[in-house]
Amino acid sequence: MTSLTPAALPDPIRGVIFDMDGTLIDSETAQHQAFTKASAALGAPVADSVLHEMVGVNRDAAQALLSRRLGPDFPLARFFADADVLFEADVEAGLPLRPGARLILDHFRKAGVPLALCTSTIGGTAQARLETVGLLHYFDVVVTRSDVTHPKPHPEPYLLAANRLGFAPSACVAVEDSVAGVRSATSAGIATILVPDMLPPTQEQVLLAAHVLPSLSHVRDLLLAPTAGHTISA
Repeated sequence: MTSLTPAALPDPIRGVIFDMDGTLIDSETAQHQAFTKASAALGAPVADSVLHEMVGVNRDAAQALLSRRLGPDFPLARFFADADVLFEADVEAGLPLRPGARLILDHFRKAGVPLALCTSTIGGTAQARLETVGLLHYFDVVVTRSDVTHPKPHPEPYLLAANRLGFAPSACVAVEDSVAGVRSATSAGIATILVPDMLPPTQEQVLLAAHVLPSLSHVRDLLLAPTAGHTISA
């Protein structure tokens, strides 16, 4: 069971691990809209409350969730295929970055802090998405759904990211936006900063996260504050 005692940010911070969708890339809104349009076109609209449960989870978990919520008659395969077409059109048109994304990545890069990405998106898709938005070069390590047996909210993705960076989890910081991501990072023993995206933070997230901040720019401000007491070191 996940502990509800948040880990303090390490000092020094040896490595930082970022989630991708909804944290660095403003993709969750586009994904939500694609799901909404696809289900409406099929004549089987999916409620926002159900779609919100899918935020931050991998495709297998999302399919299982919809099967439980909507039953065997829901056209699951067609729904995801149609939604993927709509979403990829948005990706090709250019997804915006989350506010402060490049600012915080530049901050860590200039400080010489190794960076990892930890995402529930499959390997080739994740790499291509990072390349499209111009962020791939920031990362020393990229861990995707394809690299792990147990995806978020299991700790395996974050444990693997820390291991590939070459640091203990306790020496790293994670930056996340979703319930599944916060559970994954904190259960791996990594101090986690929550930057909510589409959904307000849950009570569980507030209890687990070391900090809950409104934007990635605020993460940079926190680390630069004279009273923060957190240095960064490679």
